[in-house]
Amino acid sequence: MTERRHPPRARILGTGRCLPDTVVTNADLEARVDTSDEWIRTRTGIRERRIAPPSIDTCDLCEEAARQALEAADLRPDDLDLILVGTVTPALGFPATACLLQERLGTRGQMAFDLSAGCTGFLYALSVADSFIRSGNARYVLAVGAETLSRIVDWDDRSTCVLFGDGAGAAVFGPTQDPERGVLATRMAADGSYWPLLHMPGGGSRHPASAESLAQGLHYVKMQGNEVFKVAVRTLHQVAEEVLEAAGVSGDQVDWFVPHQANRRIIDAVRLRLKVPAERVYVNVHRYGNTSAASVPIALDEMVRGGKIRPGHRVLLDAFGAGFTFGAALIRW
Repeated sequence: MTERRHPPRARILGTGRCLPDTVVTNADLEARVDTSDEWIRTRTGIRERRIAPPSIDTCDLCEEAARQALEAADLRPDDLDLILVGTVTPALGFPATACLLQERLGTRGQMAFDLSAGCTGFLYALSVADSFIRSGNARYVLAVGAETLSRIVDWDDRSTCVLFGDGAGAAVFGPTQDPERGVLATRMAADGSYWPLLHMPGGGSRHPASAESLAQGLHYVKMQGNEVFKVAVRTLHQVAEEVLEAAGVSGDQVDWFVPHQANRRIIDAVRLRLKVPAERVYVNVHRYGNTSAASVPIALDEMVRGGKIRPGHRVLLDAFGAGFTFGAALIRW
């Protein structure tokens, strides 16, 4: 009898991360804007964040995280069929940071492109990696989420400067025939009607760089925090429930919930709605702030290298970002 082979799906073979050395605490921000450590902690859960020096750009962060992930996967850059970078703060306006990363890694020929999906960027990249591997159009895929958000934050705006940090996280994906392992289900979506609530007006063809756009502060993040909070909780819960239903898994069967690290109150609200026990939720927002597309892969790498995620664990990833974009994925490690 011929053995029945299941279609391949993607599984994570290795992870990596890169965080700048410079730590900016809430106390540091107290000295600059009208805020306090207590105000920041109670509303966001953030205590400190990492900030890249001027000599470091997004591609630099990508490279370190990517090399760690490749080493963990025991692969060479030439083994890759696709390089993806999720970011809203690319190293250059163009070409794609993924192409710059390809050159840094010393390889060529494979596909390489960026995804601009806000804080959901890494999960969008994960979904693309899974699709390419399932279709047989790629065997090994490198997905990186990386941001230097400190470059687009108005450090005199207390409503936004306290929230964001810099960093990168990476994962290498490869195929598995095991029906019980790998990416079990994904759900990616967007609702562009909400775009005014979180955006950066300047830098594109609508408001190109000029003395006037700079004077108006159009090249900084603009956010309506209270409205973003409401939509984030609802959509994070919705998309995670859809993924769990698709995989036939309930919230209390999840071994680890790894949400986008934007705000501790958002994380807690979503966790309660999903009925995931508090001890199964991974949180590091207090140490890094919101690193956008980098937050989920940074958390994953910390968990893998810290021995928290073990073979057989069901890991639920969940993210929400500017666009609005939102996505979730369930992985069996």
